[in-house]
Amino acid sequence: MPGGDAPDEGLSHQAFFYRDERDYLARIGAFAGAGREAGEPVFIAVPGPKYGLLREHLGGGIRYADMAYLGRNPARIIPEVRDFIETHPGRRVHYVGEPVWPGRSAAEMCEATRHEALINLAFAGTAAMILCPYDAAGLPPSVVSGAGRTHPAILGNGHSGAVGRYAGPGDLPPECDRPLPDPPAAAERLDYETDLRPVRRLVASHARRAGLPDERVANLVLAASEIAANTLRHTSGGGTLYVWLTEEEVLCQIQDRGWITDPLAGRIRRPPDERGHGLWVVNQVCDLAEMRTGPGGTTIRLHMTLRAP
Repeated sequence: MPGGDAPDEGLSHQAFFYRDERDYLARIGAFAGAGREAGEPVFIAVPGPKYGLLREHLGGGIRYADMAYLGRNPARIIPEVRDFIETHPGRRVHYVGEPVWPGRSAAEMCEATRHEALINLAFAGTAAMILCPYDAAGLPPSVVSGAGRTHPAILGNGHSGAVGRYAGPGDLPPECDRPLPDPPAAAERLDYETDLRPVRRLVASHARRAGLPDERVANLVLAASEIAANTLRHTSGGGTLYVWLTEEEVLCQIQDRGWITDPLAGRIRRPPDERGHGLWVVNQVCDLAEMRTGPGGTTIRLHMTLRAP
């Protein structure tokens, strides 16, 4: 298996550290070319200008996606890759995914790192070659270091093959699983126990005041309502909602005494007749959703940017 051992037979998950465009095009071109030569499907999802660059460089016969759109909320990536794999049953697939790039917020980078760790769980035993490029020159050192914990093998930057820092399937760098910072003092707080109407009214009021379009107001209200409904459905003692605005976004934080034990919750599409669609809906409609959960309770922070995605 090129580039080092994988965590599970059939899956190869590699980080690729690059420093210039030439290195980027050469490595991804070789990776995609190997897939095409073997008659295996190839999917490339990279952000912004790199999307057009690779389409021009590699040509047709490949599925492309702009990661700035697909991976705006990193929790949406695994379902998209899973759909691609299921479209080609019985065949090994080649996937290039670049979920982290310079300019992403610290919260987005942490959630992208979580996504990278969860790839090892979501696709364990799957016949998939996954290559994840990292801009070693432009990203914070902590992000580059974190890639070593979430990938069984590293390519580039002086490394080749397994590097011995891989933390295991689903394990995160500690800095990306610390408790979220407290809401600001100006955040409006609401405790709820039985009635979700005050939750919806408060979220809608803040979202409209921030100038969000009606559709995005409705999406944020839906997301907050889904999380609060889970509180009433699965926990006792009710929950607490905080809502606040920044210059860039509207944020809603909901916390309760529940514990979400499935690390892939909200990233696997369930059949329509099954329960448990709340987190899936949240990830589809919010620009970002941060979750911290454990025996002491769960905190979920929803982000909706003021500028249109």
